[in-house]
Amino acid sequence: MEPRWAQTGRAGPDDDEWGQQPPPSSLFLQLPSNATLRFRGNVAKAWGAGLGDGEPPGTPQERDGEEAGDQESVPLKRLPLCMAEKRRLRFQEQQAAWKWSRWERWQVGRRRLRGQVGGALLYAQMWRDSLHHIGGHFGTGIQSYFSFLRFLVLLNLGGALLTVGFVVAPNAAFEGLQLNQTQRGQNSTVNSSCLQYDPSVRGLVSYFTYLLDLLSGTGFMELTHLFYGYYQNSAVDFVGFSYNIPLAYLLSMLGYFSVCLLWIVRRAVHLLKRSLVSENGALSTYSNKVFAGWDFCLAPGTAVHMKHTSLRYELRMDLEEQTLRRLMAQRSRAQRVALYGLRGALNLLVGALLGAAFYCVYRATEYSQQSQQDTGPGQQGLALGLLVAYLPSIVITAANQLLPLAFGLLVRLERYPLSLEIRLTLLRTVFLRLSSLVVLLLSLWTQITCHGDPEADSCQPCGYNHQQHPCWETSVGREMYKLLVFDLLVVLLVLLLVEFPRKLLVTHGPAPLARLWGQQEFLVPPNVLDLVYGQTVCWVGAAFSPLLPLLNSAKFVLLFYLKKLTLFSNCRPANRTFRASSSSFFFLLVLLLGLAIAWVPLLYSVFVLQPSHACGPFRGEPTMWSTLSAAIETLPHVAREFLEFVGSLAFAVPLFLLLCILMFYLMALAHSYSRLVKELKGQLRLGRDKVFLVTQITELS
Repeated sequence: MEPRWAQTGRAGPDDDEWGQQPPPSSLFLQLPSNATLRFRGNVAKAWGAGLGDGEPPGTPQERDGEEAGDQESVPLKRLPLCMAEKRRLRFQEQQAAWKWSRWERWQVGRRRLRGQVGGALLYAQMWRDSLHHIGGHFGTGIQSYFSFLRFLVLLNLGGALLTVGFVVAPNAAFEGLQLNQTQRGQNSTVNSSCLQYDPSVRGLVSYFTYLLDLLSGTGFMELTHLFYGYYQNSAVDFVGFSYNIPLAYLLSMLGYFSVCLLWIVRRAVHLLKRSLVSENGALSTYSNKVFAGWDFCLAPGTAVHMKHTSLRYELRMDLEEQTLRRLMAQRSRAQRVALYGLRGALNLLVGALLGAAFYCVYRATEYSQQSQQDTGPGQQGLALGLLVAYLPSIVITAANQLLPLAFGLLVRLERYPLSLEIRLTLLRTVFLRLSSLVVLLLSLWTQITCHGDPEADSCQPCGYNHQQHPCWETSVGREMYKLLVFDLLVVLLVLLLVEFPRKLLVTHGPAPLARLWGQQEFLVPPNVLDLVYGQTVCWVGAAFSPLLPLLNSAKFVLLFYLKKLTLFSNCRPANRTFRASSSSFFFLLVLLLGLAIAWVPLLYSVFVLQPSHACGPFRGEPTMWSTLSAAIETLPHVAREFLEFVGSLAFAVPLFLLLCILMFYLMALAHSYSRLVKELKGQLRLGRDKVFLVTQITELS
């Protein structure tokens, strides 16, 4: 049955009301902004737009068939129209449906099916209700942290599907079914001492030794699917099908890193577009913050007060920055020289602190590895054994927690604007966290390769330091496993021993102590940098511990609920807030930097470093890449020649030139777009209506 407004031929419920209003003035009809409203047709009457003399009434679909076709390709719920206009358009579509061809009906059905599937996937998103609840109480800034955490969970689950599906599960299935495995022969020229590797403990083993092995990844843990050394260099023949375990291991690792790279780049490009629009200097004016800065997702109560505080802080920060710039412009030359000298001295102090932290990490790694080699498992006791095993993790965590506090104090003495002060502190913290991992890897590299000297006494028999690291891949994976476990333990200890007691003291303790300490703030940047650090640890160890992405997913899932608990129970939003668009893009850039750091040890291990002779799927091979080269040799002649051509200079050089041409074209296109954006910014600042009115006044005068 037709609606009443459709039966009477009315375009909407506001036609009679519009007819009783006085007609707009002729000057109003000539405004450029009114022209854009007039184009929308009858629906613009609800917004106060008038139709010009001689212009036929009706909708754009009736006046412009070409643009009607463009709107038909867009779902009605996405069109900027009122409900009455959408009902009228839906009724017109239903009346004209019998005239459609079979192809048009199929297109409409496909479009509706895609919309329904998209809506179903939207409701099936992970933690959707929790994210809306967090955004309603604390705003989009804190919500961006939990959205970033969900993204990392999905990223690790995707990587875990690759490693478990192509490496762990087939290996476990072949062992359970006891299928015939063809072992590759060991290199006859290898010294027999290089083939000795048995981490299991003989004789009576205490319970504390098992607990120590579980937490530190030694002993029986090295002979599980968790670490590299457990997998065999064999191919399994099953019903005429041969499954090459070393080849599957190598390709799954390279595929995991490639998927992570593509996924992060895609998300970063999407957020870059949003940040360029929302964080533009022309739009971040006082009027935009006052009239358009409100977050309508907030629930009434404390969240509204926090949003008021946030807007007040942003306005105060802008005013302070303008005042500071004015004072900087008024400084004399002597004052500038003194300020630059102070900044240089403080930067030297920051460099000294970073150097001391890196030296401590290096020495702690050396001492931990040497002490575990000199003393057997279980001989030091549980507490001392855990302390020695986790010494590098303890030093790295202590540096990551203490040095950012010192950076925050020193940066205030440098007298930078508040926005630059926050960014500089973040950059120093990012450099500290990622560089500490680089120093740890460098320390392990010097021990494994004898400081890069293969002719040294410790490395000459096997090509690497077999005495200290009989399975060096497992040693690297074990260090990353300990960092992951210790990071989770630190989060639990801080939650139980710091955050909850602080909440009790502030709420129920003495009033002076409560005012001095204050309620804990939920700071988004440090929490996100903790996630980036944990994800980088996972990437570095994923090549040597195939189950590490799965463990990291479980850790992040647990971390989501722990952070949500402490957010609603113990914390309040920080006074200094980050906009979700700009902070999300910055944190993805840091995540890309962590992925780039993780690529370096992976590629070095694949192409350069000698694999362990006593363990792993690549034992007996000169490099890990040799497995792929040998697999290519078994392919048919045409496929082998094609792959050899793809890897040759005859293909690489034209591809490089083509990419250079494409890059220069995109740079020229971006330059032209930037000029257009500058012109549009100028029009936004002045406004076309103002230009039109000024022109009219000039002509009249």
